[in-house]
Amino acid sequence: MKLGDYQDNTIDAFGDAYEYLMAMYASNAGKSGGEFFTPQEVSELLTKIATYGKKEINKVYDPACGSGSLLLKSAKILGKDNVRNGFFGQEINITTYNLCRINMFLHDIDPDKFDIALGDTLKDPAHWDGEPFEAIVSNPPYSIHWEGSENPVLINDPRFSPAGVLAPSSKADLAFVMHSLSWLASNGTAAIVCFPGVFYRGGAEKKIRKYLVDNNFIDCVIQLPDNLFFGTSIATCILVMKKNKTDNKVLFIDASKNCVKVTNNNKLRDTDINKIVEEYACREEIEHVTHLATYEEIEAQDFNLSVSTYVEQEDTREKIDIKVLNEDISKIVEKENKLRAEIDKIIAEIEG
Repeated sequence: MKLGDYQDNTIDAFGDAYEYLMAMYASNAGKSGGEFFTPQEVSELLTKIATYGKKEINKVYDPACGSGSLLLKSAKILGKDNVRNGFFGQEINITTYNLCRINMFLHDIDPDKFDIALGDTLKDPAHWDGEPFEAIVSNPPYSIHWEGSENPVLINDPRFSPAGVLAPSSKADLAFVMHSLSWLASNGTAAIVCFPGVFYRGGAEKKIRKYLVDNNFIDCVIQLPDNLFFGTSIATCILVMKKNKTDNKVLFIDASKNCVKVTNNNKLRDTDINKIVEEYACREEIEHVTHLATYEEIEAQDFNLSVSTYVEQEDTREKIDIKVLNEDISKIVEKENKLRAEIDKIIAEIEG
């Protein structure tokens, strides 16, 4: 990166350099790399969805903010002055928490415009007494252990109690979803990267999905390509939630092929990101790509929200006309019989 002389650069150049270095570290850090850094192109997709149709928002929030790359995307897409009340997040790891605060300073976000808290979001949430957030973007840790039903107080927590059940102790994914929903403004949008298992597993997770569908909070589910994230090759999904939907349908988008392979990982190109955002915005049926599911369809599928359940994959196998094939076989058999008869004549002459 040709940064040149310090005095010739804006603060953003150093912020971008810092994020570039973190991305390089994350790509070589194995599983731990994904704990604090979301690839830039995924951050851009999440933020474009969460802020779609808006030129400004009151504030942006990430309940598991890592190094803050997701929060800062809204500053790049909307302009930092159009995030009126600032950037909010919480991080449990103190080293990553400090990385995030440095990231804010290096992107010229003033101390009074961001509030990054240190602590366990699910157990001890910060920012609970403030104005709800118009944009929530998050890539929370997948299937981590949390107190859940082991803590008798949590079932009465206003974030989790509406569903009537807590996410399993061994899988906190939907606890982050319920937390984000609780913090979401009535005119806001939450875009959250989720482990695919939360969309089809039974038990408590099914009950939470039913609560979300019954109350019309789920706007869209997007199937992403596999191998996008550092530290995991799993094909994750994006769950989009709103509290002010104008219909009671759920849009399913299969974007599993929208990528290009770069070394060992897949990568979303600008064209891929724009295509997914356009499909999300149009909210129309596209064969093998999108499907608008009614409540009755989802209920019939026992509240399974996997994209593959609703969007049929295109069959790329060679199509064979059985009639033409049968005619070809008949001609081959006929020719074989003629040759057999001629060979029998030749053998009879030799023997005779």
